[in-house]
Amino acid sequence: MKRLGIIVNTQRPNSADVLGSVEAWAGAHGWPVVAVEKINAVRTQDYPSIPPESFSGKIDLLLSLGGDGTILTAARAVSEAGIPILGINLGTLGFLTVASPGETESALDRLAAGDYVVEERFMLGVREPDGAKDHWSALNDVVIDKGGIARLITLHVHLNGEFVSEIAGDGLIVATPTGSTAYALSVGGPILWPTMQGFLTAPISAHTLAQRPMVFRPDDVLQVSVKSVAGEAMLTVDGQWTRKLSEGAKVEIRRAAFPARLINFPGRSFLRVLRSKLHWGLGPGEGQR
Repeated sequence: MKRLGIIVNTQRPNSADVLGSVEAWAGAHGWPVVAVEKINAVRTQDYPSIPPESFSGKIDLLLSLGGDGTILTAARAVSEAGIPILGINLGTLGFLTVASPGETESALDRLAAGDYVVEERFMLGVREPDGAKDHWSALNDVVIDKGGIARLITLHVHLNGEFVSEIAGDGLIVATPTGSTAYALSVGGPILWPTMQGFLTAPISAHTLAQRPMVFRPDDVLQVSVKSVAGEAMLTVDGQWTRKLSEGAKVEIRRAAFPARLINFPGRSFLRVLRSKLHWGLGPGEGQR
């Protein structure tokens, strides 16, 4: 028996039906349920609902019903507590999820039987070193860009205190291996194996051909400084949290103090996910192999 936490994207049209299946399964198996507060609009049973940051100590695993964005939200909420996350895809791409809505009950059966593995995923820690108290974590990426201004931004990048490069363009993506198949991939970054340790940088629309993606060691520390920008730059964490940066602002990015723990099932390989979700390695007109 596990204490099951649930986070749901209630904007998805099938969220109530899938949640109902989870509720029925949990009740039949005697698994206590705790959910995020926003679930109240679609749930059919009475059980505690709390903010996601309060899950620590109250659940053994977290079920994410939604798309990749829901998993990113879940990871930032519970990874520090070491709580594993299982993703059921209610969205479109669902790259980080491991089951479809029709596979919900079978996925829960596999959980109950212990037929799963927990993958530890590298996360980034982000902070402003000049006195700001805020700290953030990212499972996918950290982006520093020009926001809505249609002019170049100039960034200086230092690695462990040593100057790396000046980047003039639309900005810079710093991505984890998990996030290497997201925004960083669209600007020409490499695909990293999702469970490897380390991270990468990928310039966005760099103004010179000398700027290329780079891969860094897990314990490296990057400092990105906003040297010049027309107006304000924007710091974005996992595509969901933003903060404005003025000229002269500095952002420090390093390995987070904890990994994300994502549940996967034996037989579900990363290469198969690449082929089915991104059509990786397939020629024109070819289907999944």
